[in-house]
Amino acid sequence: MKVIRQVEARDIDGLYAMAIKAGTGLTTLPPDRDALNEKIEASIGAFASKDGLDQKHTYFLVLEDLENGKVIGTSALVAGVGLDKPFYSYRLFHLTQVSHRPEMRVDTEMLQLSNDYVGASEIATLFLDPEYRGGTNGRFLAKARYLLLAAHSDRFSETIISEIRGWVDENEQSPFWDAVGRHFFGMDFKEADEINGRGNSQFISDMMPKFPIYTGLLPQSARDVIGKPHDKARAAINLLEKEGFHFAGAVDIFDGGPALEVHKSAITTVRNSFGGPLAGTVAGEGQKADHLVCNASLKDFCVVLTNVVDTNSGLWLPEKAAEVLRVSAGDEILCAPLDNNLVRSRDSI
Repeated sequence: MKVIRQVEARDIDGLYAMAIKAGTGLTTLPPDRDALNEKIEASIGAFASKDGLDQKHTYFLVLEDLENGKVIGTSALVAGVGLDKPFYSYRLFHLTQVSHRPEMRVDTEMLQLSNDYVGASEIATLFLDPEYRGGTNGRFLAKARYLLLAAHSDRFSETIISEIRGWVDENEQSPFWDAVGRHFFGMDFKEADEINGRGNSQFISDMMPKFPIYTGLLPQSARDVIGKPHDKARAAINLLEKEGFHFAGAVDIFDGGPALEVHKSAITTVRNSFGGPLAGTVAGEGQKADHLVCNASLKDFCVVLTNVVDTNSGLWLPEKAAEVLRVSAGDEILCAPLDNNLVRSRDSI
């Protein structure tokens, strides 16, 4: 069985190993032990905090294979983005100009530096060890964040966003950065992205142009990738769209990747979630693992993928699942189907 739980100090070696595998694309999982330790400490503080919306909190989750104790995946929910330091993106604006003498119409597009996502909540840091890809592991890891959001909704804002990595060429170079950012920062894309990934966004505020950029003045190679995701991000976007996320006209200032957003109450997994007290357990590890189930605790929050028997007498779980969740009869649990199309049904017992 596998469990998704909050990150702990003992996970540092596993996180570092995954950060090496993630490479340069995932700046929120840097191959730097000091930076990773800071993320672990920040997450422990977030789960222990009494506040939710007045400051930034990062809830960092890991997927652990209980058979070997190996950390094999990460995901996170960030509450209050931009409350600690600027959170920038480019907004795409359209301008139509009309002349009657001579008859002419010109449609132009502009990029405007913006930080209007301040205070939003963000899903981030989704990474699964390549050895464990396939099957249900990816969906399990992605959807666990929504169960955390549903269980503790008061800690997260109404707007939920997800930044998607932008398109880069075979040499990991960004045409968008080469056409825009390089002229203002004097460094290559990888260096700027790493600086930002370490949390130093102040240099963006100091150096980025404050006036709109007309996209028509950019080379075609840059225009073609505005809002275009990385080739490896297609599967992630598919999962997000199934949850109700959509592109709303904001792109990353480094690589032009799209930012997707959704209202938290419109997230499919949140809408499909249901809960109540645990009525009891049945022997074994269960059969078809088709539901995510979490406990009600924030301090000891964890999620398992198991089967749930929803009866007139209440919710029943396999013994192993209840043991991992640290719940017993009478404790509150929250469930959500792994398949968004799965209809909740109730059995007699």
